[in-house]
Amino acid sequence: MDTRSLLDARRRARGAIKLTFIAIIGVFVLLGIGAWFLIIEPHQELVMADSGGHPSRPATTAARAPPPGDVAGMDLEQLVSEARAAMSQQRYLAPAGNNAFEFYLRVLEKDPGNKVASDALRETFPFAANQAEQAINTRDFGEAQREIVLLAKADPTNFTLTILRSKLDAQRKTLDQQQQKALQEEKAAALAAQEAATDKATADQLAQQAQVAVQQKAAQEAAAAQARKLAAVNATPSANSSPDNATAAATTGPSTDAVLIKAVSPHYPPAAVRARQQGWVVVSFKIDTDGRTSDIKVVDSKPRRVFDRAATEAVGRYQFTPAKKAGVAVATTRQQRIEFKL
Repeated sequence: MDTRSLLDARRRARGAIKLTFIAIIGVFVLLGIGAWFLIIEPHQELVMADSGGHPSRPATTAARAPPPGDVAGMDLEQLVSEARAAMSQQRYLAPAGNNAFEFYLRVLEKDPGNKVASDALRETFPFAANQAEQAINTRDFGEAQREIVLLAKADPTNFTLTILRSKLDAQRKTLDQQQQKALQEEKAAALAAQEAATDKATADQLAQQAQVAVQQKAAQEAAAAQARKLAAVNATPSANSSPDNATAAATTGPSTDAVLIKAVSPHYPPAAVRARQQGWVVVSFKIDTDGRTSDIKVVDSKPRRVFDRAATEAVGRYQFTPAKKAGVAVATTRQQRIEFKL
């Protein structure tokens, strides 16, 4: 046999092997499909027929059936019937007292070896677990906890329970953190608003005191000008005045009242700010010849003793141009009402 014939024979042999391999794979695929339709699917349909319906089907009604009357007094057939009705409406775990799992668990309490109930619980466990997860996601934590407990009664060793419990704990912690953050933000906003109100009240009071000081200064300057005019008139000797009268007029200077040249805003007591308290204090004090204040006393206040210290400390830092009598600085006394408003 020549070389060409040998190569052709080998090619045909390889082709036959490939066709055989493909044919074997096709047989296995057909066997798998046949097994599904002939064995697995009929078995699932049988189990779900016993439990009342296929869990993947949509619920035929959105309305929840009212709970049956005497569940404790039902026999096995009645419990299975109620469980199948709940399964057909996808009431796997809810509402409490009227769901498939509770009915099937009661069947197992009465008949621990009941295959219909045990198979139904096992087959529908994943779908019921999905409902419990939905309760967690919607943050219905009380309902989720109840459903997890119900699942644990059906299959206490199922690893899905560990996942559900972890998700429930995580969602609870997330909600707690969100609530704590919202509370902190609310407190911070309230504190900022309170500080802004305090700053505004202080600014308003300073502006009011500055306006009063300007008005007092203007009045004092007007009085001083009038006094200077009067002194000038008195100092001009008349034709029939004697030298002694002229000398007495020359030594007589103007008389003026004390003028506030530096006002200090009182510090609003923090306790009063927190309590949203307002009030006033009437203070009596002495203006010495150097323009400083002394002998500061509280004449009256409302409320009592809340703003007294702040008022006296502020007045203690006042500075005046002292009053003058005949051109000589003299001590005077004065009363002032200090307002405390938020």
